Amino acid sequence: MRYNKETVPVIKPSDVVVGDASAPVNLTMFGDYESEACLKVNEVVKALLEKYGGQLNFVFRHFPMTRIHQRAHKAAEAAIGAAQEGKFWEMHQVLFENHRNLGVISLKSYAREVGVKDKKFLEHLINSDYGWYVQDDLKEGIKRGVIDIPAIFLNGARFEKEPSFKNLKSSIDELLHTKPVHSLAGRQKKRA
Repeated sequence: MRYNKETVPVIKPSDVVVGDASAPVNLTMFGDYESEACLKVNEVVKALLEKYGGQLNFVFRHFPMTRIHQRAHKAAEAAIGAAQEGKFWEMHQVLFENHRNLGVISLKSYAREVGVKDKKFLEHLINSDYGWYVQDDLKEGIKRGVIDIPAIFLNGARFEKEPSFKNLKSSIDELLHTKPVHSLAGRQKKRA
């Protein structure tokens, strides 16, 4: 008799969309959870999501700068683990709020705090079960020319200005009102 281990599909970071997946404007940010600059841009993104409602969605791609942020990789793995239960956005926010305290035991505590029920969450972190998905994000970022974080893309195009609320709002308004917008409806995305 042969036993086959059941393989559970993993929800990848690129498939986690905050907001309406079919929104006409997509904001993608490559960043890490220990970065002060990414923390500031995350606050801008929260305000933009609130302002634009169903017209904007957000995808966070992990780009841990491990030479200076040693705990960012594990934090990214924790966010992916939380995404498996539809708790990405909640975990994402908690990780940024606690960006100076991202040890493995703290990550487990944050997961419990946001409602993650997986009893093997700590085991997944210790075994780096989601590490490959963080590496996939890193490779994608490098392929797209990311060398520093935060790196912002609007509808796939690199945003070159300072990622302030004013600058991003101006570009989003331009995308919404002057250019034909490509819908993301055809892409299969999981809602966070």
